[in-house]
Amino acid sequence: MTRRAWIIAALAAFTAGVLSWAGYYHRFFDSKVYSGAVRYWFREDGMVYDWLQPGTPYGFTYPPFAGIVMSPMAFLPYLIVLVIACIATVASTALVTLWLVAGMVRRAGWVPWFAGAVAVALALCFEPVRETFSFGQVNTLLLALVVGDVLFGVARGRRWAGVGIGLATAIKLTPAVFILYLLVTRQWRAAGTAIGTAAAATLAAAGLFPDASREFWTAALWDTNRVGNLEYLSNQSLRGMLARLPVDTVESRLWVGCVLVTLGLWVWRVRAADRLGDHLGGLAVTGIVGCLISPVAWVHHWVWLLPAVVRCVDAGLSSEKDRRSLWLGGAAYVVLSSRLTWLWENGPRPPLGFVGSNLYVWFGIALLVWMPLGVPTGTPRLRRAVADRSPRAPSPR
Repeated sequence: MTRRAWIIAALAAFTAGVLSWAGYYHRFFDSKVYSGAVRYWFREDGMVYDWLQPGTPYGFTYPPFAGIVMSPMAFLPYLIVLVIACIATVASTALVTLWLVAGMVRRAGWVPWFAGAVAVALALCFEPVRETFSFGQVNTLLLALVVGDVLFGVARGRRWAGVGIGLATAIKLTPAVFILYLLVTRQWRAAGTAIGTAAAATLAAAGLFPDASREFWTAALWDTNRVGNLEYLSNQSLRGMLARLPVDTVESRLWVGCVLVTLGLWVWRVRAADRLGDHLGGLAVTGIVGCLISPVAWVHHWVWLLPAVVRCVDAGLSSEKDRRSLWLGGAAYVVLSSRLTWLWENGPRPPLGFVGSNLYVWFGIALLVWMPLGVPTGTPRLRRAVADRSPRAPSPR
């Protein structure tokens, strides 16, 4: 085997170990909820939103269309459900990562298969991704739908642009922020397609299962007890940050104010990205703002940070003058992969805990403000450094 092959083999073994440990730690809890709820719905003729995981207050929290998409889980053995969920997370993460790093690899002149494999291993070890894997969640699948739609549909003016965003929104409401992105950047056709797709899927589900749809839109959607405690450390949203502070009497008003300020900053950044023709930049800041303003953004929801981290690293390697971006992207990856914030799960509260227990929020804000916009075009520093160290032919005399 070549040296590169040995490196990839070692990375693959390390990544498999990390994912195995994470899976053992969280026991694929959310996949148990999905499969139990749809089994109760489709095989026991119960109401999907009445089912709770035994011994917990947690039940199915997605729209009925998501339950229809997951309906095969009702008829498959649970072990097969887990295998499919694991493969889907790894495959969707790999696909999104290769899409995101393709330009950087090409500009750097790296060996594509080697650089791609390293990038995929790093992405799978990123805490939000490994949490998605270990809970059996759907986040990377939704990420793939949206990233593929923006990069290959919206950015290229395809007639089908918006379909992926619409489907993701019908499955889980939080990707609806990308419909706002299309509206703010005046991508009218794609926005209309996304809205039409989401509406068609939602209405189809309502036509097939009117009782479940009525229950979701009138009751289950508004029951915050179904998703857990807002102040739990894993809720790395602005609302979660405020819930961990002793500001109970004004928490809701503070949250609304923070959301409005964040949305204003996001509109400014998204329009700047649009003027530069930077669809990946617009995608990245929109994913961040979706996590920040959502009432609940568990750690595994923050897979939307991946585009921003890649953009920072790409910009930092492409320009000798942009070391800040490289440090920001690298720090976000390392700190948020380290589980450092979990030191404050049962630890001290403000002032020290205000920093440590909200690391995703702080890095989200930092990336929203300072992530570089505009497609990197410079000569990568690494390639130049390699060239400078390479032996040169003697100059003619």
